[in-house]
Amino acid sequence: MTAPEQAPPRASGAAPRDSGTAGSRNAQDADGDHSYEIGAPVPSDGVEMWRLAVESRTLDANSRYAYVLWCRDFARTSVIARRDDGRAVGYVTGYLRPENGALLIWQVCVDPVARGAGLAGRMLDAAWDQAVAEAGTERMETTITPDNASSIRLFTKFAERHDTTIEREDLFGPDLLGDEHEPEDLYVIGPIAADKGGNT
Repeated sequence: MTAPEQAPPRASGAAPRDSGTAGSRNAQDADGDHSYEIGAPVPSDGVEMWRLAVESRTLDANSRYAYVLWCRDFARTSVIARRDDGRAVGYVTGYLRPENGALLIWQVCVDPVARGAGLAGRMLDAAWDQAVAEAGTERMETTITPDNASSIRLFTKFAERHDTTIEREDLFGPDLLGDEHEPEDLYVIGPIAADKGGNT
């Protein structure tokens, strides 16, 4: 259900805030040099996440209420990115699976203006760092449609940065999602050693 930067294939799926544990990252985007602040969202950030999802035209955009609720209940496993001018330019939403404690990444979204600056990977690392700090998780999971090469590449690179394996298996097909929706494959990354940092 991810749609990171450079992701035209269909994927399933305003003032500075508390930056959580992730801190800030520097990158360059289409409007010039910007310093991105990446941190845990607050409920009001759900409105910006909803806007970004709708404008992406690749993600399955949920209701505003769903994103606001997500930012209340799953803030410690999600991040939002803002430029130094206050503009929200991306987010990652995730939660800890109750069955195995893995961090399930639900959506990755990057505003077109910030694509090509490596922001999706930085946000993914930040969400992982927060989840480790919150619950000591050792694995990440996500679902990706077979045609979304950019998302597959994003998570493959995450696994490489953390010196671990990534495995794929069938998860949800048209019998559950409908014929108009591509199948969702499950990707499992890990185990990831606690001392393997991805923020390089």
